[in-house]
Parts: sequence; C-alpha cells; structure tokens
Amino acid sequence: MLDYIRDGAEIYRRSFSIIREEADLSAVPADLEKLAVRVAHASGMVDVIADLRASPRAGAIGRAALAAGAPILCDSVTVQRGITRSRLPADNVVTLLAEADTLDGAVIAIGSNPAAIATIRASGAHPALILAFPAGFDEAAPAKQALAESEAAIPFVTLLGTRGGTAMAAAAVNALATERE
Repeated sequence: MLDYIRDGAEIYRRSFSIIREEADLSAVPADLEKLAVRVAHASGMVDVIADLRASPRAGAIGRAALAAGAPILCDSVTVQRGITRSRLPADNVVTLLAEADTLDGAVIAIGSNPAAIATIRASGAHPALILAFPAGFDEAAPAKQALAESEAAIPFVTLLGTRGGTAMAAAAVNALATERE
C-alpha cells in the first residue's frame, strides 16, 4: 500500500520542487519564474515552459496592476473560479470579460476563447496585462502567435501552440497575485 502525503502545503512544495528540478527555467525572466512553474504545475507538463512568451516586464507589470487593485477579467467562468481569492493582494474584482464596462487597466485572463485576443487588440483598449492561454487546434495557435509578434503596447504572457486552457490561465493569475509560491 502506498503511503500518500495528505498535507496540501507539502504536496505543493514537493510538486514545485520537482518542477524546478526538471524544468529548464534559464530563458524565463525572473519576474515570470513563479508563473512558469505554476503553469507547468497546472498542466502537468514541464515542457510548456519552453513555449511561454511574454513582453518585457510582463510579470512586474501584472503584479503592480493587481497590487493597485486592477480588476481581473476572465473569458470564462472556469477561469474565474480557478482564481484563488485569498491570494489577491487588493481584494480585486474578478468578473467575466463579457460583463466588463472597460478593459482599461484590467488584468485579462483568457483560457478558452482565442477570438478574445484579437477582439481586445482591435478594441483600442489599454489593459494592464493579457494572460493568453486558450487551447485549440483552429484559432488558438495563430491568435497567440499574433499576440506574441505584435508590436502593440499591451503587455502579455502567452503559451505558443495549441496547448493551453483555463487551468493555466487561472494559474498565471494566481502566480502574479502573491509572492508566495
């Protein structure tokens, strides 16, 4: 019979330790290291780290926006529910993108709707940060690639290719929300 660990904090600690041992974090900016580890944890795949792309200082920008109380706009209820409220630094409002009055200054988490990326970019809005993690074989990869190659002034973090999903989008928010791993 296996002797399972039942302490949640110890499970997280060991999981993150294993990810750090197995993953190549050398190309990840320091301000995104915890985000990269949490995305790997959410997906169960350390190799996703190689496909992460971000604009300069994206992690610092996202942390500052959240600390200043920026709302978090989610493309789905699943992303919204995956955000750990106790990690949020300023009792940030967490709502659906479709219900937002404005995108300006918000941290936007996309886990399932790749069309939202182009819509936001074309809107002329100025969100603080876009966390673009939609999965899919049709629109997701090109939408994320276009974001990564854009010269727009919108800070972003994305995962190139077809992989992604709501768990990774929520994990990205949770990683930026607090310094504790």
